[in-house]
Amino acid sequence: MSAQEFYNVLFAAFAFVLGASIGSFLNVCIYRMPLGISVNKPRRSFCPHCKYQIPWYSNLPLVTWIAQRGKCRNCGAPIAARYVLVELLTGVLFLGVWWRVMHSSLGLGLGAWVMVLPLFTFIALLVVATFIDFEHYIIPDEITLGGAVAGVLFSAAIPVLQDRIGEAGFGDRFLAGLPVLHDPTSHVWGLLMSLLGAGAGFGLLWIVSVLGKMAFGKKTLQWDEPRAFTWRLDGDRAKMTVGAEDMWWDELFSTEKDWLVMDCERLEFDGKVHENIGVRSQYERLELDGTQHELEKVKEFSGTVRKISFRRDAMGFGDVKFMACIGAFLGWKAILFTVMSASIIGALIGGLTIAIGRREWSAKIPFGPYLSLGALLWLFAGPELIRLWVNFSMGGGE
Repeated sequence: MSAQEFYNVLFAAFAFVLGASIGSFLNVCIYRMPLGISVNKPRRSFCPHCKYQIPWYSNLPLVTWIAQRGKCRNCGAPIAARYVLVELLTGVLFLGVWWRVMHSSLGLGLGAWVMVLPLFTFIALLVVATFIDFEHYIIPDEITLGGAVAGVLFSAAIPVLQDRIGEAGFGDRFLAGLPVLHDPTSHVWGLLMSLLGAGAGFGLLWIVSVLGKMAFGKKTLQWDEPRAFTWRLDGDRAKMTVGAEDMWWDELFSTEKDWLVMDCERLEFDGKVHENIGVRSQYERLELDGTQHELEKVKEFSGTVRKISFRRDAMGFGDVKFMACIGAFLGWKAILFTVMSASIIGALIGGLTIAIGRREWSAKIPFGPYLSLGALLWLFAGPELIRLWVNFSMGGGE
């Protein structure tokens, strides 16, 4: 084995191990951030069942979960396979990024090490956003807005070395259209292009969200037999339970001015019982018999309901901010590609689930994971796919 081949293997192994280790920390973020728990305190990971703080020698990425057969060493409770999946996925993605950098014009020089730091950061943001969105249907601002800021800072701090990039042809230009640098000739240009990418990502998905709400935003839940419901405060949030389904109150409203309308067979509110009454509510207030009531002063009301109608965004606003993060790293060229790829992937998965009679599976997948897949597709093959499409459209000509 030549020295070059040895270094290739060594650095590739390092990238995978580093990714798996980072994935272990990402699991902490995925579990704690939606619950409002600090990712720093307690410093050590703990079992979600018995709260046992895991010592470092029992918290080795990939190895520990497999060795303990997916169970807590202290209480024996099962530990979700998601933990080892996140570690493995992050390791593989870090390895893929390093492989792409090695096969770019940067080779194994200092430029490669400068490039992988922002790329690894971007990968970590995608992984955290995807798994939190899968489980909680939200993407925290720390990921979206914080990621957008990180993309802008990286882009301003690490301009492309034009002489290195100019040596490669379009097919080999790994850096063309990839995150962080946006082909800048200066720090200022990198900053401006990153801001443009963030703005383009935010603006495009915001427009899609608004148009989608106008066209498809009205949602109606209706039952042949009235369903029992209860609205109650649960900590800092309110929850409405209809039958066996729990719905967070704030997730039913796109804006504070949106209305939710309920056709109630029976309503118990403020010590009074109302029969066959219509109820209109906004996020912070409820209108009953022409009188408005501030919901922050109400602890609970209940009854039976025949129909609920409300406006819902075609996608969550977290997705809009997530695209700003993606745009800050990938630049404006990748925005359309990412959104179109995410839409196509979503349509294919939706069609597949319908074909196998499991349409409800695709309905449970938020849009954030599709955006992450679209961004990864651009990251690893976007420019090449565009070139192939252009050549195909032109009949194979150059």
